[in-house]
Amino acid sequence: MRFLGKDPDSAEGDSPTLYATDRADRKTYIAQGWVVTDLRALVEIGPIPEGETIIEIPEDVLKFYQRNQEER
Repeated sequence: MRFLGKDPDSAEGDSPTLYATDRADRKTYIAQGWVVTDLRALVEIGPIPEGETIIEIPEDVLKFYQRNQEER
């Protein structure tokens, strides 16, 4: 697991964060974020398959993904 970055505006210990797994079989990312509770968003997204969940992360956290892609 490789830490890519966290939301610079979040309080210590409460930061949406992005990680790269660097797995041998496939490249994946793990995002730590806020549980989506907005009813409108949940209705628009629809049913969530068993074993999956949705989270919300700030746009600023996505820049760490972009930066990681540019380094390759």
